[in-house]
Amino acid sequence: MSRPKRMTKAVIVGHKSVLKRTIDSLHASNLLHIEDFIEDESGFKISKPFQNAEEVSKKLVKIRSIANYLGIERTTPAVQKTNAVLRELDAKLDKLDSDISEKIKIINKYETDLKNIEAQKKELLPFLSLNLDFDYYRGYENLKVFAGSVKENLEEGLISRVTQAYELFFDVNTKTVVLFVAKKDADKVAEVLQALEFKELRIPERGGVPSELLKETEQKEAEASRKIVSLKAEVESIRSQYTDFLLASDEVLSIENQKAELPLRIATSDNAFIIEGWVPSDKYDILINSVNDATSGRAYVTSIGIEEEEEHIPVEYNNSKSVAPMQEIMNLYSRPRYTEIDPSSIIFITFPLIYGMILGDIGYAIILGAMALAIKSLVKSDSVKPLMNILLYCQISTFIFGIIYGEFLGFPLASLHTEGETVAGLLPFWNTITLFPGISGEEFTFPVHRAHMVMTMIGVSVAVGLLHLNLGYILGFINISKHHGLKHAVLEKGSWMIIELGVLFAALGYFGVISGLTSVGVVILLLGIVMLTMGEGIKGPVELPSLMGNALSYARIIAVGLSSIYIASTINTIAFGMIWADHSKIGLVAIAAIIVFILGHALNTVLSIIAPGLHSLRLQYVEFFGKFYQGGGKKFNPFGYIRKYTEE
Repeated sequence: MSRPKRMTKAVIVGHKSVLKRTIDSLHASNLLHIEDFIEDESGFKISKPFQNAEEVSKKLVKIRSIANYLGIERTTPAVQKTNAVLRELDAKLDKLDSDISEKIKIINKYETDLKNIEAQKKELLPFLSLNLDFDYYRGYENLKVFAGSVKENLEEGLISRVTQAYELFFDVNTKTVVLFVAKKDADKVAEVLQALEFKELRIPERGGVPSELLKETEQKEAEASRKIVSLKAEVESIRSQYTDFLLASDEVLSIENQKAELPLRIATSDNAFIIEGWVPSDKYDILINSVNDATSGRAYVTSIGIEEEEEHIPVEYNNSKSVAPMQEIMNLYSRPRYTEIDPSSIIFITFPLIYGMILGDIGYAIILGAMALAIKSLVKSDSVKPLMNILLYCQISTFIFGIIYGEFLGFPLASLHTEGETVAGLLPFWNTITLFPGISGEEFTFPVHRAHMVMTMIGVSVAVGLLHLNLGYILGFINISKHHGLKHAVLEKGSWMIIELGVLFAALGYFGVISGLTSVGVVILLLGIVMLTMGEGIKGPVELPSLMGNALSYARIIAVGLSSIYIASTINTIAFGMIWADHSKIGLVAIAAIIVFILGHALNTVLSIIAPGLHSLRLQYVEFFGKFYQGGGKKFNPFGYIRKYTEE
């Protein structure tokens, strides 16, 4: 359990002559979260960007446009010196822009040609079966040419009944028709064709036989495609040659652009500037030394007092390396406020714990753990590694609970002897041990056979839920007592724990576990309700039923876990049942059974990521966070740049 890093509000004041040096030092130190200045009546104004801002911005846009076209991916190239990149930037950028622009222009031309060629091919193909020279289709004064397609076969008799002055070409396969008739009979012939759903085709403007024209067109298409492939190969060569340069240039220009535009965020007058921001308290002295060294003491750094309740104080996590991956879960919900407890270290325990309680299978833990390690080693993305670390934490918990439950891919590891039934385990030397009575006549055993002690496991799940909820109340108590005093904390959060204590005492007395506690429990319960009303008003008692709802919500731990068990055991039953059913075809059946076994457990493995993860997440976000957590903190975003491709 920790709080965000302590922040100090720093104010930097200096003469405009040292503004650029101050900005350079702030950027290099990467420590100050700068607050944007809002103009007021103080006389200070937002300044203009530096003179090089427009030029840098144009170059940056050009670099990113080229990189986007080339499909440059973020890799880990050799780190380059900033000065070397700047020296070569203009010459290389101009040459690269010229080469790329020329090749893009030619590629676009050939791609346009390909589209035109494709359109020409579509025009030629319907006439290919008739193969008449296209010059025959035009140039007549007394003839009308019908060229198109019909839905049904065109019999010559249909035309001869209308006119004897005709010439018909028809392909029965494609239903393409070319009909030459005297113009005086054209209207009557058109009526006949219309009855056959005649659809006119466009006649290519070029003359020549369709088969020869198609051959010529395909040659042009092949040539254009070859040119495009060749040009794209040249572009790929340029990409591999300039990847390091483009990544380094993008980084250098991004840094220069940040520096050049910072005056738009700070207060300036004719001669002075003021920069306000936040720095981690343990780095405040480093910030002072950095600014003093850069400006020879001509810019003055001081701190000013703050009210911790200020909502605009930025938040930087303060967790160990092992807990840090859980910050992804926090960010998915909301970053804690500056004044709040950061629950990352709590969910570092509770999230994997509940996940493991739900899944609890050694086999799936090994599969998912190996998958997480493989993805972590193969995928270098900084956003993927924390997620894989979380998955690993969950599989460690799953493995431990797999031992407690004695489960491996849905198979029980230990033998279980019940009344009238014996369930054999995978490990013949491991027998189930009865520990003590459970709920509703069940026996609590080791390993814990969840499917045979459902009511007991529901009770355990709800008990875990109550512990989790009360941990939330304790954290809420700490938050409120720190900012509003002990009295408010006792009334708002302590009252809930007193109510639970009263219910517990009343239940123990009512069921005869400890005689005489019923009346004591009722008194404590009423006291807790009065305190809750004093602390939260009428909404407190109204929300009392939600406490039971929250606790019962944890029954999903056993419910979702049982669904995974039943899916796995069903897959096992089907797979092994296939082998035992027909010994005459054992070879083929065995192969089919293996496929069913692998695919079934692969599907359940995917479900084993989603279902336990979502339900564990829901119990953190809704039930647990609802007892103490507000969130809504602003991310600490220092002015600077984490370099990957360049160095000073």
